[in-house]
Amino acid sequence: MGEPGLTESRWRVPLADVVVGDELVEAVLDVVRSGWWSMGPRVEEFEHAFADFTGAKHGVAVANGTAALHLALIAAGCGDGDEVVVPSLNFVAAANTIVHTGAEPVFCDIAGPGDLNLDPRDLESAVTERTKAVVVLHYGGYPCDMGAVLEIAGRHGLVVLEDAAHAPGAKYEGRSCGTIGAAGCFSFFSNKNLPVGEGGMIVTDDDELAGRLRLLRSHGMTTLTWDRHRGHASGYDVLVPGFNYRLDEMRAATGLVQLRRLPEENRARAAVVARYRESLDGTSGLTMPFDTIEGREPVHHLAVVLLPEGTDRDQVRSGLAERGIQTSVHYSPIHGFSAYRSKPSRALPETDAVAARLLTLPLYGGLADEQVDAVVECLLYTL
Repeated sequence: MGEPGLTESRWRVPLADVVVGDELVEAVLDVVRSGWWSMGPRVEEFEHAFADFTGAKHGVAVANGTAALHLALIAAGCGDGDEVVVPSLNFVAAANTIVHTGAEPVFCDIAGPGDLNLDPRDLESAVTERTKAVVVLHYGGYPCDMGAVLEIAGRHGLVVLEDAAHAPGAKYEGRSCGTIGAAGCFSFFSNKNLPVGEGGMIVTDDDELAGRLRLLRSHGMTTLTWDRHRGHASGYDVLVPGFNYRLDEMRAATGLVQLRRLPEENRARAAVVARYRESLDGTSGLTMPFDTIEGREPVHHLAVVLLPEGTDRDQVRSGLAERGIQTSVHYSPIHGFSAYRSKPSRALPETDAVAARLLTLPLYGGLADEQVDAVVECLLYTL
């Protein structure tokens, strides 16, 4: 085995990439050789390490970020007859998990082209007597205005859940994103700042909530296979109809390695975004959202530009793809999907205004300056 390196790709500049080195390979091989692959000691270690990293009291590892959202919503008491406010500019899992609790997603608007997080004023407008919770997305790793969200939630008696899938290490006024609301949900999908492949984590300071999450994660059973294997239990009861949302040992071992790398990864991403911003923001009608806001420390999960109004985004993306540059769109607003068009609708003018202009550029810690410059040159050429 050699030095850590990026994975192979057909793209000249892929959208995302991961580093695979000896430490990561050996960590996974150690698990394979141990013979214990399902949830066990490395999952526990990963939970403690991630909780310490965020400053939370509890970490509950789960199968993926969607499972994290689903369990957090159920543990918070969301169900039939409830409404949950969520920004439409979001990955669809945020709405799907609400629906699977029996509650109704109510979509709210973003603050505007300079801040793609939810607009606290529109959040308040979306609240009704049925509203149980709000799921706050820290879009692209940029902290939402949690002070305003907590103030509104406090007045209306709402549970605040943080979708921090993009934001491991991000901070709002000195507090880690994910630790400000009742619970924070993280994703460790392969394109995330902390990539595991598939995996997720819920953090909370609430002992009772953490207990419900752990119970729901594994079929509602009072003991785990690992407990019985160690002789700490010989049987189990089932207290609630739960799920199989467990994380396995291989992914936990990967997560521990990636967690140690995370601060360096976040710093490298920040440098890439700064280079993009210097070259693109305000050039040829392009803008980049999320300029510096005092008290908010982002971790740059996404590098998003807004194309000039009227630009054919598909044509731009095709032109970049022809030059070997992979792009994406984060996101197609959820309220435009067929599954959600029949839901009660609210006007979302800011979301609708940016939807066709969003373009996500390649971003990962190993992106070289020459690659960033190639993306910039090709993008400007295609406009």
